[in-house]
Formats: sequence, C-alpha cells, structure tokens
Amino acid sequence: MRRNRSLFTLMLSILLGGIFLVGCGGNTGSGTSTGSVTSCGNPPILSKSTGLKIGFSQNISNSPWRLAENKSMQDGAKAAGDTFVMTDAGGQDAKQVSDIQSLISQQVNVLIIAPLTESGEVSAILAAKKACIPVFLVDRDADHSLAKPGQDYVTFVGSDFVKQAQLVADAMIQATNGKAKIIELEGTSGATPAILRKQGFDNEIKKYPGMQIVASQDANFDRDTARQKMQTLLQAHPDVTAVYAANDEEAQGAIAALKAAGKVPGKDVLVGSIDGETAGLESIIAGQQLVSVTSNPRLGPLTYQAISDYAHGKKVANWIVMQDKVYTKANAQANLVNGF
Repeated sequence: MRRNRSLFTLMLSILLGGIFLVGCGGNTGSGTSTGSVTSCGNPPILSKSTGLKIGFSQNISNSPWRLAENKSMQDGAKAAGDTFVMTDAGGQDAKQVSDIQSLISQQVNVLIIAPLTESGEVSAILAAKKACIPVFLVDRDADHSLAKPGQDYVTFVGSDFVKQAQLVADAMIQATNGKAKIIELEGTSGATPAILRKQGFDNEIKKYPGMQIVASQDANFDRDTARQKMQTLLQAHPDVTAVYAANDEEAQGAIAALKAAGKVPGKDVLVGSIDGETAGLESIIAGQQLVSVTSNPRLGPLTYQAISDYAHGKKVANWIVMQDKVYTKANAQANLVNGF
C-alpha cells in the first residue's frame, strides 16, 4: 500500500512539474509558449539583453514622418547590435494584425508596434503576450480598457498629443485675438493622435467664444485627402479664417486647396498643424503657415533605451514622453535642419 502511495506521489509530481514547465514558456529566444495559460510575466519578461531579434510592425509608410520613424527604429537596432525585421500594414488594421502574427511566428524576442488604431491591433498585442514576447508601443497607444500598459504591454513611447494641440490652439488664439472661423481637419479615425489632438484643440478654444469650428472632417493624416476635403469645405464655408490640421501633411493639402480657391494662406486664412515636417517649416518660413508643433518621429533612441532597461530588470514607466517643440516664424529657419 505504501509503495502504491509513493508511486502515485511520484507520478503526480512529474505531472504537475510538466504542467508548470508548459505554462512557463518564457522568453529565451524562441518567443513562444504552449498551453492555454502563460506564466512569463505581466508583461512578459525579457531574459536576454543582447543579440535580440526585434520585430517592428509599422501601420503605414506613406509620409516623411513615417519614413523618419522607420529609419530611427532600424538605426536603433543596428546601434544595439540587434537583428531587425519590419512589416508594413499599408493602413489596414487586419493586415497589421496578420503582420504581428507573422512576427510572432518568426520567434522575435521583442515586438515594437506602431498601432494603426487604438483597438484594431489589441488582439495581436494580447497574442504576443500569450507567446511570452514583450511589446513596446510607439507613436500610437492602445485602448487601455482592452490592453493595459505595464501589464499587457511594457510601455507606450510617444508624444503628449493633447498638449501639442493646445499649443496650436494657443498660437491661433493669440494671432486672431480670439476670433476665428475654423475648419478642422482631423486625423485617422480611431488613432490615438487623432483622438487626443482633437480633444486638446477643441477644449482649448472653447475658452474663447469667438473661436468657432464651422466644420470638422477626418482627413486621414493624408495630404491629398486633406486637399480634397478642404476644397469641398471651402465651398460651404468661404468665410473661413483659420485651418487646424492634425498634421503637416494635411496642412499642405489645405494650403494647396486654399491657393486653388484664390485665397492667400497665412493672410486670408491662418494654418496651424502638428509634426514639424520640413514642408511645414518651409511653409512657415514662406509665411503660408502660422505654426507647427513638433511630433518627433525619431523614437528609436527612447524605445531602445526602454528595451535595454527592461531587459536589465529596471522599472519602465507606462508612458515614456517624447518632448516636442513649437515652430513659428521666429525659429523655423534655425530649425529647418531638424525637419524630415
């Protein structure tokens, strides 16, 4: 009887030990785990600090901002001696989810994701967590009710989008003495910067009754989309005196539409935007644009420092804030070298 009990105890220990090992897939370079439960940390630990295989999921590469971000991420991996694998979703949530799944299957050690929208890539972020791969979000965040920083992913590296928009609003308020009829060109629906830049701008100008938004439309952070939307909006609102664009690409589209309509940008209609692109700085220098608040795309140094800190067991903040600047006629020429 005692022998049977001992044998039973031994078999039970082996079984439980096997279950434990299956549950703890960890991150040892394979980036995978098996079973329905993972115990590799919340968020997953990064058990190696050198020779990493980095997967970067970009949502779209359709502008100077995105191209500068891509280069920054690639340069960061090179400087760290890491292998770099990049995908481009072409502006489609479903494609980006598929891209991330592909990177997971390639057994990357770390995933850097620039999500297209706040909710569209959440399933893939959680899939990476289940596979014991730590995720770092850049330039756009996820919906915190669906995926939590410091738990489902390590951190978000990006700008203070609300503050950016407030700074544009303040410049417009000062330039117009608090009186303007504004067309607002929003960013991609559902994207973090689009949501927060609208919130920041709208809330700031509400303090001044003379600042009126006469129309607001999504221009998808895209130059030609903004040009087309602006052409239509000008027909309905020919008395517009200011344009707030969610990024410099949209501002360039708006400026083109204003010129086509016979208006003088910077004189008949003030234009303000965000990003700090070379085209935006040149428009400020030429007097066609009032202001551009930077949204620095060179997020590589901050991101790779966060990865290194995390790999060495250091505490990483839930939000690593990129510091931005305000470009106006007074400093645009001097900062042209910082454009992209």
